[in-house]
Amino acid sequence: MKKAILSISLLLVFGLSFGQTNFFLTSNEAEQIIKGNFNPDDYQAATVLNHPEDIVAGVTQNVDAENLKQLLIEMSVFENRNTGSDTTSATNGIGASRRWVHEKFEEYQVQSAGRLIPFYFQFDEEICEVGQHRNVCAVLPGLDVSNHSVILIEAHMDSRCAGACDIDCPAHGMEDNGSGTALVMELARVMSQYSFSSTIVFMATIGEEQGLFGANAFAAWVEANNIPMKAVFNNDIVGGIICGETSSAPSCPGLNDVDSTQVRIFSGGSSNSPHKSLARFIKLEYAEEVEENASVPMLITLMSALDRTGRGGDHIPFTQRGYAAVRFTSANEHGNANAADPDYHDRQHTSDDILGVDTDGDMVLDSFFVDFNYLARNAVINGVASGMAAIGPETPSFSAENNAGEITVTIDDPNDYGKYRIGIRHTGIDFDELIDVEDGNVGVYYPYEPGPYFISVCSVDSNGIESLFGNEELFIASTIVGVEEVDISEEESKAIELFQNRPNPFDEATYISFMVHEMIPHQKAAIVIRDLNGKEIRSIATNVRMGLNEILYDHGYNTIGTFVYSLELDGKVIDSRQMIFAN
Repeated sequence: MKKAILSISLLLVFGLSFGQTNFFLTSNEAEQIIKGNFNPDDYQAATVLNHPEDIVAGVTQNVDAENLKQLLIEMSVFENRNTGSDTTSATNGIGASRRWVHEKFEEYQVQSAGRLIPFYFQFDEEICEVGQHRNVCAVLPGLDVSNHSVILIEAHMDSRCAGACDIDCPAHGMEDNGSGTALVMELARVMSQYSFSSTIVFMATIGEEQGLFGANAFAAWVEANNIPMKAVFNNDIVGGIICGETSSAPSCPGLNDVDSTQVRIFSGGSSNSPHKSLARFIKLEYAEEVEENASVPMLITLMSALDRTGRGGDHIPFTQRGYAAVRFTSANEHGNANAADPDYHDRQHTSDDILGVDTDGDMVLDSFFVDFNYLARNAVINGVASGMAAIGPETPSFSAENNAGEITVTIDDPNDYGKYRIGIRHTGIDFDELIDVEDGNVGVYYPYEPGPYFISVCSVDSNGIESLFGNEELFIASTIVGVEEVDISEEESKAIELFQNRPNPFDEATYISFMVHEMIPHQKAAIVIRDLNGKEIRSIATNVRMGLNEILYDHGYNTIGTFVYSLELDGKVIDSRQMIFAN
């Protein structure tokens, strides 16, 4: 992760181009697999394990905290994994690190009877005075090339100290991001024992700390080659549980707070984006496939924002190109990465981002900053969700209409799965309700209050596994069906309706939306936020268009309380509502 003041890190966030050239996969076999040009029979396991129960049990039981610990111990000896560090040494620097990851993938290739194919993804880009770089990857061929799709599980393997190109400091980078790299490697080992309809790519990227370069290069290659990328799971800082003195908002409560049972999922776009939809799918699969039998259940918190304030990760290049992508991050981070500040005392982006310490002087680490069991639980969340997405059915299309105050959803499914789930959202990022539809293609939902409802649909196959949910459709409820129907007349309806913010209460950012039924002449429009005493906190200029209008309000962090937001046209308040900022 990067400091907010490091401008190069923000290039991709603002959609600026990169000078990357000469994309090259070192394995033509891997390239053809990713493009869907292969015969699945050539990679079929002696015993095909592709039933959801086998995959869920395999991931939950075989992801090994001790193995994750060993990977991090081995990774720590390279000391500096800066993108610009030594590429020739056998023991130090990014070159030795990359070869070690590739060798591990080769070990897993043998264990998978040759089904997992390791390769490097090479690209040219001037980063820290080095012109050529390599992501380390492995691909597991899917069973279905007739409906070819690819799922990516990634993490950046490069590390850094305060200087973005400091190649001499001991930059072990165990939380940031040895933890994510170990998670991807462990999932490559475990998941390559199973078979999936979709092809899965496991990737350790380079150049993240200088500006998301490795991920951007691969995303550009994917786009240029029309690779049907189904979902991207990015893991960045997923093993630490201790809060630092500082932390990029929204994050942990304060110094030495411990949270080992929560993980955050960041994703881009508005609340009805494909990225938020993927995040909801991940949370649903954990709840239905893992949580009941988990010895330590995890809380998955869906975040409003693309990433922490002023920060970015390797999901962003895929988000910008329209591929559904999310970022997993620990609930607690040890630092906001501003290591250039003389008062900065946290571990992130310093030589103190180490695996642990020796407290009794026996030369053996006995107190760890990475919690291996927590890291394993996060790996399970990744593995189960990506695995279910990789074997699940196709997403159907649908339409929704108003029938006397009820939402009637009609599902159009050429595959005729016969079972579907309708996801309903009203005020939050999470689903408010799921409706099961069986033996038919029509479902009905009764809104419980006026305002916007977002409807999405997934298929359910014969094994009870959901597809990814499709794009959401907006439905505006003006009639509530309860004991009796209540119709709002045209005279009572408003030209502009201001809706409740979503989510509410919220973490750091929330969506404020309003529906324009009839244009009101005006010169200026704004969403104005005030405290309960009437003091203006912020005024956000906005355009007013027919239909649904939506803005993301970034409130910041560490200010709790109730606030009032208003839609104002030329200074006249059209409507107001309250919102709660919770943490």
